[in-house]
Amino acid sequence: MFRKLDARKLYLALQFVTGFSFSMIFVVASLYEVTVAKLSGAQLVLVGTTLELTVLLCEVPTGIVADAYSRRLSIIIGTVMMGIAFVIEGMFPVFWVILLVNVLWGLGYTFTSGATQAWLSDEIGEENANRAFLRGNKFDLAGSFLGMLIAIPLGNLAVNIPILAGGALIALTGLALALFMSEEGFKPTPREDRNSFQHMAEILKKGIAVVRSRPALMSILAIGFIYGLYSEGWDRLWVKFLVDNFSLPTLFGMNEVAFFGILRAASMLLALLATRQVEKNLDASHAPSIARAMLWITIIIAASIVIFAFSPLLALGVIAYLAVSVTRDVMGPLYDAWINQRLDSETRATVISMSGQVDAIGQVASGPLAAWVSLASVRAAISLAGLLLTPALPLIRRANRLHAKDSAGPPSPTTQPAG
Repeated sequence: MFRKLDARKLYLALQFVTGFSFSMIFVVASLYEVTVAKLSGAQLVLVGTTLELTVLLCEVPTGIVADAYSRRLSIIIGTVMMGIAFVIEGMFPVFWVILLVNVLWGLGYTFTSGATQAWLSDEIGEENANRAFLRGNKFDLAGSFLGMLIAIPLGNLAVNIPILAGGALIALTGLALALFMSEEGFKPTPREDRNSFQHMAEILKKGIAVVRSRPALMSILAIGFIYGLYSEGWDRLWVKFLVDNFSLPTLFGMNEVAFFGILRAASMLLALLATRQVEKNLDASHAPSIARAMLWITIIIAASIVIFAFSPLLALGVIAYLAVSVTRDVMGPLYDAWINQRLDSETRATVISMSGQVDAIGQVASGPLAAWVSLASVRAAISLAGLLLTPALPLIRRANRLHAKDSAGPPSPTTQPAG
């Protein structure tokens, strides 16, 4: 019998290993799709939109599975599925294959999204979990930094090797979780009710009731929608923009993987330093402090994307990219802590999954527009991404104003478990 590991330590280890693996993949994934699979700008956005549409359709149902059955099982299934998807993509540089594996990747992601945060909150408590989210981000960034360094020499041999290696490691991580992951704080649905769709519907209904009863939480979810709107055009097109518009330097006699690897490694190193400062100076349990940080982060991202799109110099484009990347890495755990406050265990995974779903709705909504604009100009599509982010600014201010009012009310409209 394998010994179960401490939940907090396991979470930090998981953040490091997944950061390492995904970093190996993402250093080369866009370059692989642009230079090996020869995807156009519109095809790149279509792949991303397919991924997000899958997340949109599956986020809440898989969140309900995590709330009704097992956070642990949901995380294991999702991790293994994602690993398999990346291995398949690295083996077949064909548009329709890449499109299909993004469906598998998206489905696997939804099994882990929400479930991971909810599992940790149940095991160590909400306040400790909120602190662990920020600390876990540092482990994720450290793993990402190391993964990038490993991906550079592997990618110089063949662009798809880091994708294959990273995918295999993710799948193996899922199998390791089955051996070492505990689940003691979660109270599963009684066996006689586990096949009850009525029970699942009740959890979803209560999750929606939690959101509707708290105006600040509704505003935070609306902000998540805006973040989804801008991210699709940026994430899918920034690599193509650099490849198409600049003569990229040859570093250490290696191919373009070295340039993108070092660029991403630099962003991770800066993000580690930034996250350390945020963790030291910001109270992750104080919603107004989070809101102020999110306001400045959003301003920096929007401005940097527009600067990137119109940069006449590679150096200026690199600086703008680093500004976007670093602030996004800080934003992720802050948004998790923001959405996670004052949620009860019964609906926690479902509500957190809703935040992933509204992000996916935003990406699906903006994907066709970004693809259409990219047919005329990739620069214009990236500029549009920056402009789409600006409506989040008044929403952040609104969420901050409403939080004090929310804090005076009950944490949840229900306190009794569903039967």
